[in-house]
Amino acid sequence: MSSSTPSSSAGGVGSADSAAPRRNSKRPKYSKFTQQELPACKPILTPRWVISAFMLVSIVFIPIGVVSLFASRDVVEIIDRYETACVPDGYKNDKVTFIQSNLTKQCNRTLTVKKRMKKPIYVYYQLDNFYQNHRRYVKSRSDSQLKENSSWDDVSSCKPEDTSNGQPIVPCGLIAWSLFNDTYNFSLNDQQLAVNKKGISWKSDRDSKFGKDVFPKNFQNGTLKGGATLNPSIPLSEQEDLIVWMRTAALPTFRKLYGKIEQDLQPNDQIHVTLDNNYNTYSFNGKKKLVLSTTSWLGGKNDFLGIAYLTVGGLCFFLALSFTVVYLVKPRRLGDPSYLSWNRNPGGH
Repeated sequence: MSSSTPSSSAGGVGSADSAAPRRNSKRPKYSKFTQQELPACKPILTPRWVISAFMLVSIVFIPIGVVSLFASRDVVEIIDRYETACVPDGYKNDKVTFIQSNLTKQCNRTLTVKKRMKKPIYVYYQLDNFYQNHRRYVKSRSDSQLKENSSWDDVSSCKPEDTSNGQPIVPCGLIAWSLFNDTYNFSLNDQQLAVNKKGISWKSDRDSKFGKDVFPKNFQNGTLKGGATLNPSIPLSEQEDLIVWMRTAALPTFRKLYGKIEQDLQPNDQIHVTLDNNYNTYSFNGKKKLVLSTTSWLGGKNDFLGIAYLTVGGLCFFLALSFTVVYLVKPRRLGDPSYLSWNRNPGGH
């Protein structure tokens, strides 16, 4: 009797434990997905694989770099820096006084064509040391005002160029106020070279960001003018110089499209430029350049892309050659892949 009692009590405890609810476990439910045991490609980087990969990259990148570099070299550019040359000798040491005076700012320059330039020839102005990406400058505009005539008085984000003489400015803000106002006239063999200023801005900007019923009002009427004036009878969607300028640049050195010359230029052609040096870059030690440029299938002149491809391709070729020499001169015996953990225990249990 006494020997059966412990047996009975032990059975009672066991039944009580089995009846009790199991404690929640933080162990995740097993699955091949959570345990990363799904079938996968696990390549072994043997010397042949590494050398082949580097050689493949070099074979692809080097031709692309050569083609890109030749395309960039086919672009013909004429660059003329004029902000210092167009200041009279008496004001060389005080350029700010000259640019703020009422003296004539007209200046004559001569450009020589080195290589044949096929139309269209793009005319740019380039500014150096001009930070259009400054936070206060970028925010000083009203997109709703530019797009809709009903928001003509929405100038809350345009300070300090929000109102003039108590009336809202259209377009308001520092960006529009500082609109570039140098002008260029070109002649070749005593004949005027026409500059087409239509279609120089992005079509999406003309159609979506600048309204066809929004006209300039009270613009550049303050005591201090920052740049060009606008024709109050032309809607903002057709004032493409403004649209180009309002697309702010990310870097302090940038080019903006001024127009297009729809005529071929031959080698040794002498282009006479009559420009008005109105824009004040002297207050911040800026530079102004006039640029005439053709384009290629890759765009404008940019050697960086071709050089980058050649550099990466050449480096990969050098590494492939180096690894090949090391592999042939001092080969190493490869380990047995069967000893790898995923081959010895593919299920993970």
